Amino acid sequence: MKNKPDLNFWKLWNISFGFFGVQIAYALQSANISRIFATLGADPHNLSYFWILPPLAGLIVQPIIGEASDRTWTKLGRRIPYLIVGSIVAVLVLCLLPNAGSLSLSVGGAMAFGLFALMFLDTSINIAMQPFKMMVGDMVNEKQKGLAYSIQSFLVNVGSVIGFIFPFFFTWIGIQNVAPKGVVPPSVVYSFYFGAAILLGCVIYTVMKVKEMPPKEFNEFHHISAKDSEKKEGLFRLLVKAPDTFWTVGLVQFFSWAAFMYMWTYITGATAEHIWHASDPLSPGYQEAANWAGILFAVEAIGAVVWAVILPLFKNKKMAYSLSLFLGGIGFISTLWMTDQYTVFISYALVGCAWAAMMAMPFTIFTNSVSGKNMGAYLGLFNGTICIPQIVAALVGGALFSVVGGPGKQQVMMLVVAGVSLLLGGFSVFFIKEKATGDI
Repeated sequence: MKNKPDLNFWKLWNISFGFFGVQIAYALQSANISRIFATLGADPHNLSYFWILPPLAGLIVQPIIGEASDRTWTKLGRRIPYLIVGSIVAVLVLCLLPNAGSLSLSVGGAMAFGLFALMFLDTSINIAMQPFKMMVGDMVNEKQKGLAYSIQSFLVNVGSVIGFIFPFFFTWIGIQNVAPKGVVPPSVVYSFYFGAAILLGCVIYTVMKVKEMPPKEFNEFHHISAKDSEKKEGLFRLLVKAPDTFWTVGLVQFFSWAAFMYMWTYITGATAEHIWHASDPLSPGYQEAANWAGILFAVEAIGAVVWAVILPLFKNKKMAYSLSLFLGGIGFISTLWMTDQYTVFISYALVGCAWAAMMAMPFTIFTNSVSGKNMGAYLGLFNGTICIPQIVAALVGGALFSVVGGPGKQQVMMLVVAGVSLLLGGFSVFFIKEKATGDI
């Protein structure tokens, strides 16, 4: 029986390096979408609804991309062609989205343009993102998967830091941080342009450095016979046959990703109201707070980088996973008492602990429970455990905000809700059922 060989550090690094550029794009989206739509005139009660499209796009696209790439073989490989297509579309949309308010459209027209641009951006990011997770599953043996996903997590978080601080940096060097009503500030527009350029460079690097296994070698390493490779199973049948690990990790994912959906949606408004005491998106105070929200995202990402180094020291994976989510939950809840722009760093550093675990552990646990022949399809389906909780959170977000926001409808209370959700996720870790790699 032929087993996948150990890869040196730089080969593991190259497999995931392109994720650095993809994550910059994702960070720009995560940190600035609520800011962009608030600038265009969206009501805080409706902000969560603007976040339905991204996970909905991922829910539809990723399983299709996963299954299609399982059946694809080209000179470039099986996953890389999808990475190229997704990245090119993402680069184009990154250049279009922040200009939604600069096209002489009505408020409704600008909102509609922004929504369609957001849908295409998230769809393309999903298409570009998925191949990196699949290539680790394809090319890395079980012994090195933890290290490979840790490298991927490190690159994700470093990319996040850069994407998050871009608007603050451009404001610092003198780019305008305010704009006329309905227009996105130049500091944000330039951030998206630079993010697009970095993403393009990272994709070119990946295409040049990563060589996927040819079909014969892939089948040998994954113990797939000629008969197996010809056998095709639909996504629904694969879902029915999914191991218990899929569902039990999925429960943890539900609480985890719902929590982060509320952070992405409400962090800008919460920072502006709770620390800057500004609620008007056109005011300099609100836009300054919006830049600082990017810094808080960066603190979270730095916390995740540090915690990602500590995580492998735990012998018990479940204990480490659960502790990480508990720390993140405490971080979110503590924002209620943090009214200084610097002490709130403590809260978001703790949130980073949860993010570090979410980026590595679910994929390590799950990919060890499935075989190589359906890896792409299963990772696409597993992405549903990321997308569905975000959709649910977005749908009920407005109603929850009306209930927990209090008389002043303070958006910081939605971060408390996020904290409670992470605590529930931490408890759910102990329901996870791990399974050794099988034939599915």
